[in-house]
Amino acid sequence: MSVYQEFEWRGMIYATTPGLEDLLARQKVTAYIGFDPSAPSLHVGSLLPIMALVHLQRHGHTPLALIGGGTGLIGDPSGRTEERPLLAKEQALANAEKIEKQLSRFLDRSSAIFANNADWLCSINLVDFLRDVGKYFTVNYILAKESVRRRLKEGLSFTEFSYMLLQAYDFLVLHDRYGCLLQLGGSDQWGNITAGIDLIRRLRGETAHGMVTPLIETASGTKFGKTESGTVWLDAKLTSPYHFYQFWINVDDRDVIRYLKFFTLLSQEEIAELERSLAEAPERREAQRRLAREVTRLVHGEELMIKAERASAVLFGEEIEGLTVQEVLEIFGDVPSTELPLSRFGKDGLLLVDVVTECGLTSSKSEARRLIKEGGLYLNNRRVLDVYYTLSLDESIEGQFFLLRKGTKQYHLIRIV
Repeated sequence: MSVYQEFEWRGMIYATTPGLEDLLARQKVTAYIGFDPSAPSLHVGSLLPIMALVHLQRHGHTPLALIGGGTGLIGDPSGRTEERPLLAKEQALANAEKIEKQLSRFLDRSSAIFANNADWLCSINLVDFLRDVGKYFTVNYILAKESVRRRLKEGLSFTEFSYMLLQAYDFLVLHDRYGCLLQLGGSDQWGNITAGIDLIRRLRGETAHGMVTPLIETASGTKFGKTESGTVWLDAKLTSPYHFYQFWINVDDRDVIRYLKFFTLLSQEEIAELERSLAEAPERREAQRRLAREVTRLVHGEELMIKAERASAVLFGEEIEGLTVQEVLEIFGDVPSTELPLSRFGKDGLLLVDVVTECGLTSSKSEARRLIKEGGLYLNNRRVLDVYYTLSLDESIEGQFFLLRKGTKQYHLIRIV
């Protein structure tokens, strides 16, 4: 199938300019997406446009990733209810470098283009820009754009008001330098994209194109990519691979097939099979596990995906042996915990019955003994059946923790201090 057909069946097209399908079928096209360096990492909300570039490259087209080192100093008003804090130039540059490295994980650099609009925007002469670009945009034209009109009630600075002209100029520069004919983005970027198309038509007499992807909301109506703990980042230092994996494995049944189409390279047949599994046995969560595996591998690589999957399995009862302290804290850092002084262990250790009662997993030692006899108590996810079991420091996780579990889900962390 063509890349346009690929976009269609995956549900990635919200709107396009007329003739785009024919253009993509007729010739190899250079297509760009801009990425805002307002943070030192992209987040999961950036994955849909990234996947659009990935599909274009897989179908033989040339993806162009534009880092907004220049426009990032202004701030895009699209989708915002208030003005963004202005970045320092040094911070924008540092963020841009990190984001380019992230994007390199997804795109083959041998046939992709990376650019930073700071290279032309930060040295532009204001008077020349107003004469050469500004004259082609009326105030009425800009006010008619949804991204601008929605902000008028809250107030829109001239800085933000000028953003559309800068993005339009980006498209013109990329057209002139790289023969770029297509700009992609989220549906909130439609006004900015068509402004660039108009500028190319007026100044170069050529037809450029645009395509926008849908803005994603979860089935429950919440913003995609937001959790109780905040944004889900692509940088492993900001969101660990384990928590990243958990984000995907906890996706609602109503969203998972759509996300498999958006964020993985699985075929129609593979996704159809997962859809059947979801309908017949939703409790197995095969679709969610495959989604988590595929996206974590794509973003963090095979090794970290396997570690994240292993850590996730520990949460559901697999043995904890081999995990580091940091990994244990990532998984169980939010569960109740009790501190026990190292000195209390002595040479002989502590009776497990005493520890279980002291930390509150049971209300009495007799209840603790009964729990053990019935097979309901686990130490580091291994069942304990001996009511006289002694807790030894040799069994601790790097000398710092024990993990107790009552039944299938009630965890308690014993911290050695």
